[in-house]
Amino acid sequence: MLKPTAIVGQLILYGAFAAFIGYFSTSPKYRQIPDDIALIKLSISHLGDRECRKRTPEELAKLPPNMRAPMECPRERSDIRLEVDFDGQPAFRTVMHPTGLYKDGVSTVYKRFELKAGQHRVAVRMNDNLIKPGFNFSKEAEITLVPGQVMVIDFNPDRGGLFFK
Repeated sequence: MLKPTAIVGQLILYGAFAAFIGYFSTSPKYRQIPDDIALIKLSISHLGDRECRKRTPEELAKLPPNMRAPMECPRERSDIRLEVDFDGQPAFRTVMHPTGLYKDGVSTVYKRFELKAGQHRVAVRMNDNLIKPGFNFSKEAEITLVPGQVMVIDFNPDRGGLFFK
């Protein structure tokens, strides 16, 4: 049997613990980004291109009939080169390597950028076959960011390549 003083003591301690948890669940205010800042997230997963070549008629003749595919494509994927510029200044440069034991998986990058709210010029360029010079995907746009906004730079070949959302 508990004494009345023990019950009162437990109530006081449990109440203090609940008040402590209640206060720190709402205070101090946590801000992921400052009030005048917008966030741009770069999130891309893409399979690099393959370097296929056409077999010559002599090569095809040497192969067994069931192996005579006109194109020879290695399993390995190309690295992907990616560049991001904000307001004409380089912000991010990387070469993404394919994953997997045989380097035949996706290349992935995730990066966040905090920019002052307002108008910015964003340019993104990507080359998914480093054998070929230049960039085969690019997107450039003038954007207006509001404070607290989160914009995503993504890639989808079915939607034409790079896009902002």
